[in-house]
Amino acid sequence: MDPAAWLSRNAVDCLPTGGLEAKLAAAERDGRPLRVKLGIDPTAPDLHLGFTVVLGKLREFQDLGHTVVLIVGDYTARVGDPSGRDSTRPVLAGHEIDANARTFTGQALTVLSPKRLELRRNGEWLDMRAEELFALMRTSTVARILERDDFARRWTAHAPISVLELLYPLLQGYDSVAVRADVELGGTDQKFNLLLGRDVQTAYGQPPQVVLTMPLLVGTDGERKMSKSLQNYVGVTEPPGEIYGKTLSVPDGALAEWYELLLGEPMTADAGPRDAKRALARALVERFHDADAAREAEEAFDRVHVRHEVPQDLVEVVVAARDGVVHVPALIVAAFGGSSSEARRLVAQGAVKLDGDPVRALDLPPDEVHGRVLQMGRRRFARIRVAEG
Repeated sequence: MDPAAWLSRNAVDCLPTGGLEAKLAAAERDGRPLRVKLGIDPTAPDLHLGFTVVLGKLREFQDLGHTVVLIVGDYTARVGDPSGRDSTRPVLAGHEIDANARTFTGQALTVLSPKRLELRRNGEWLDMRAEELFALMRTSTVARILERDDFARRWTAHAPISVLELLYPLLQGYDSVAVRADVELGGTDQKFNLLLGRDVQTAYGQPPQVVLTMPLLVGTDGERKMSKSLQNYVGVTEPPGEIYGKTLSVPDGALAEWYELLLGEPMTADAGPRDAKRALARALVERFHDADAAREAEEAFDRVHVRHEVPQDLVEVVVAARDGVVHVPALIVAAFGGSSSEARRLVAQGAVKLDGDPVRALDLPPDEVHGRVLQMGRRRFARIRVAEG
């Protein structure tokens, strides 16, 4: 298979037609690698498996000798990407964005090679003078920006669209100008932005980039795209047991897609859903941890969910009784984190247990808590000790 066909084989779009072939031929003729761009806004501290679909495609470019330019959007994150949104995206504080950005490099290297990798922050060039910003804004029109599906829906519904959001696609396009991108990758929800980047490059006298869009990975709910805000994600830095257990929760109907997008191979034809999920879960844990961690994660899962035994590596949590009782929401927060309101909701849903029995009350006598195993959901356990006095 020729390089262009190989690189575009599982992409949704490769635009314009014949463009990638032409870029590869020109790079070979000039004796230089292509510059292949991906921008990620650090709106959350962790990358999830959905990001690795595009990262995996970038790695294929690296393996063929090309340079990946990974842009951490520390400035575009201050605007908020409106892609796929029906309302204005909440904007994080600057210190939150900076903290998230610091975690991205190591996580991206779980897929990418440190060789042929250029890491940039778009604050390098988007902290521009007003005159430069005005010149960028002249490269497009409001009518062109409103062609985006999400903006068009909101306009029709008379939902608010901020001027700052209208600027976002232009800022992303200017990233391509700043790094002189030959190719830009993104999910299918990024198609408009990536194509607009071609217009912006042309306005700045650069050859327009080729656009590759990759499928959006469905989350563990099997319905919506993987997203931290939807709580249907698997993080690449999560503990082995979390990756393994979350993968086993994927609906049968999503398995073929997960195999294709995450492993790059079809499911074994004669494997049932149970065995296919276990093989997938082991492969993902091994990728982001190692083979020993995958075996231990599977054994730990079977111990709890197949043999109904208590986990071996229980964390012990010490709490104090107040006014002669242990407040269960406070106990849950001490053991697993989160908020008291979320803890009360989980108790009401029957998702909290002590030694396997659902907790029904928000306050319990100390002797009904001391020494017992607190369980929240299917995979989180802690042994509770009530401090004397």
